[in-house]
Amino acid sequence: MELLIKNAIIVDSSQNFKGDVYIKDGIIREIGMDLCKDCDSIDAKGNALLPAFVDLHAHFRDPGYTYKEDIETGSMAAVKGGYTMVNLMANTNPVCSDMNTVDYVKSRAKDINLIDVNQVISITDRFNGVDIGHLEDIDNSVKFISDDGNGVQNSKVMLEAMIKAKEKGITVLAHEENDDIKDEDTRLAENLMTWRDLTLCKVTGCKLHVTHVSTKEALKDIIEAKKSGAKVTCDVTPHHITLLKDENYKVNPPLREKEDMEFLIESIKKNYVDVIATDHAPHSKEDKIKGANGISGIETAFSVCYTKLVKESNISLNKLTEIMSRNPARILGVNKGEIKIGFEGDLVLVNLNESYKIDSSEFLSKGKNSPFHGKNVYGKILKTFKGGELVYDNR
Repeated sequence: MELLIKNAIIVDSSQNFKGDVYIKDGIIREIGMDLCKDCDSIDAKGNALLPAFVDLHAHFRDPGYTYKEDIETGSMAAVKGGYTMVNLMANTNPVCSDMNTVDYVKSRAKDINLIDVNQVISITDRFNGVDIGHLEDIDNSVKFISDDGNGVQNSKVMLEAMIKAKEKGITVLAHEENDDIKDEDTRLAENLMTWRDLTLCKVTGCKLHVTHVSTKEALKDIIEAKKSGAKVTCDVTPHHITLLKDENYKVNPPLREKEDMEFLIESIKKNYVDVIATDHAPHSKEDKIKGANGISGIETAFSVCYTKLVKESNISLNKLTEIMSRNPARILGVNKGEIKIGFEGDLVLVNLNESYKIDSSEFLSKGKNSPFHGKNVYGKILKTFKGGELVYDNR
């Protein structure tokens, strides 16, 4: 299989120039000007060609909650949003605490053949909060453990989990929320648990990824831990850098204050935020009415972030591709996220100048729950390529 993409503005974390990209057998083989190949070709017409995005935090609800989403609809939504790899959380039914569930998810994704999927294993068995014995039975394909949605409340259990993660060379992805005080103060609930896990990370030397950071205090502690040499990375979501608490949209962690949003954005500029992750959380209309937390966000993430960060906040497109493509690919340990010879030909073609109104009724995800419905954004996804194959075409 061969593909030549011509007349593109090629942008990744370290370059921005007009040229052509040649992909053969799924790998980028040549990059240059006026390339000529006897193969299928696509004229980019001066639009931006970016490395496809990698989502470090998403929920596809399969198995068990497929009325909200499944592997197929989640994959379709992902490529529409320019994503070709996702890291799926374990809060399915059954909770993903064993290799059988991992194998099911990966097999379904392989059959659908739109995106690559990494499946996370729970820290505690079936989210019971106390037992980590199942971690003895996971194989070396597992890259992350997480009780996302719950968080590990018992500090001794989290300590033991981090020791085991260090032994196995895997990363703990932490949902930071103290259940004892979350009903009194959600901000303090996040800050306390973030501080605890950073402390345990330093003690154990394990790799820690703090997900959906939302408060300035939590991020300040993460920054200090990074400076001290702790093996910690973090992500923020599109909604926490664009929406404020008065939007009154239910997510967890909650939408915060303006000063929090501003600190998150400033920390992106200063290279302290490693990743933007969507926390794609599709729900049925009925579940959302009942108060379910979450946004169906994988189809809108790039446009929302491009509009807020590049158009409004003077962050470069190079930086945006770094935190949406290169860095999450590196954390996952995959050969994606850059437009360089030898990397996988996972690319997305974007019209950066076209403004459009988000219409959640047109989502390919089953989840239509979005606070961005009706909002005007820039950066329209035109085509998504995986390994040089066209997997989404916005005709």
